[in-house]
Amino acid sequence: MSLLPAIATMNVLAQAAPAATGPSDILMNFLPIIAVMVVFYFLLIRPQQQRVKQHQKMLSELKKGDTVVTSGGFIGKVKILGDVDVSVEIAPNVVVKVVRGTISEVRTETPANDVK
Repeated sequence: MSLLPAIATMNVLAQAAPAATGPSDILMNFLPIIAVMVVFYFLLIRPQQQRVKQHQKMLSELKKGDTVVTSGGFIGKVKILGDVDVSVEIAPNVVVKVVRGTISEVRTETPANDVK
């Protein structure tokens, strides 16, 4: 029966004390998460913010007579500008109202249905 105290002593010695974690260990654990957040900012968030800012600038510079493309794919000429909506002529004598935010592009060339 003297074997039992020896096994108990070995179990106690086998249990190691937890390693002390210092500030550098905590920083090393969070460093990959911080790096991923920085990459997401520069690859996803920042370019999206720049696109939104460029779209807002394009909408604010919109003027009567501009050829525009709506998000629905219609190409037409701006006839009447409003604060919220824009009247766009998509064919001769066919004018539709679209929400200003749905204008996706201002084109420099004339549309195919524009007869001079």
